Amino acid sequence: MNKQMTAADVVAQLEDGMTIGIGGWGPRRKPMALVREILRSDLKDLTVVSYGGADVGMLCAAGKVKKVVFAFVSLDFIPLEPYFRQARQSGAIEVMEIDEGMMLLGLRAAAWGVPYIPTEVGLGTDIVTKNPDIKVIDSPYDDKEWVAMPALKLDASLIHADRADERGVCQIAGPDHYMDDWFARAADKTFVSCDELVATEYFHDPAQARLVHWERSQTTGVVPIAGGAHPTSCSPMYGFDVPHFKAYTGSAKEGGIQAYFDKYLGASEEEYQQNVGGLDAIRAIELPTY
Repeated sequence: MNKQMTAADVVAQLEDGMTIGIGGWGPRRKPMALVREILRSDLKDLTVVSYGGADVGMLCAAGKVKKVVFAFVSLDFIPLEPYFRQARQSGAIEVMEIDEGMMLLGLRAAAWGVPYIPTEVGLGTDIVTKNPDIKVIDSPYDDKEWVAMPALKLDASLIHADRADERGVCQIAGPDHYMDDWFARAADKTFVSCDELVATEYFHDPAQARLVHWERSQTTGVVPIAGGAHPTSCSPMYGFDVPHFKAYTGSAKEGGIQAYFDKYLGASEEEYQQNVGGLDAIRAIELPTY
């Protein structure tokens, strides 16, 4: 079983109007090479579900997004993603803003095939008053009320992993795999870019197998793209590119997204990486220290 694909193959399986989940967390381990391939495509009217960073901002700025379901959209050391901010303030996109834990429950509900999961999170807040799709229900067992967090069913998920084999076994070796396992399980199709394609025997080592967080049956396609998370991090391989993020943020104030794309995006991932200094430069980026 060989699930290897190219980024172009992945985008060819996506359609206008789809609901797309994007793994990672803010400026960490985002499938940016796959996002860049969407930016080069004609896809539009997407609903994006993400613990967001520049993935969301770039797609919004490029006019690809109809709606964003999010708990935050941040570049971490730059608290609010600039192009997402512009899109939201201008009313260019619809939004569902929810708590981080509520998003996890929505993904779990989709993965488990149930319409909602009850939670106390959100009671008495504007999460309920501003989101008409989120209902408050009565408990069948006592007098309590619960927020019924609806399932966030995804047509496709995009994830970046450290390593994968051709069968779809994916490894995340960093200290946190975030919610990527639930993004994989909540989607009809899951496409995973990886920094390194390894032989299946690699996972015969129990120490490596322990870093596999979802079933390979959930992986639809594997796209080997070394450096494919840039400018986000892929710990422990490389950190996030602070100077690049500062240049990206600066473009929102002067030049705009097209100027950023003209300088960096290129016609292919190879051209993009050349424009940012090459793979060796990406791999030399230090990990952040907290």
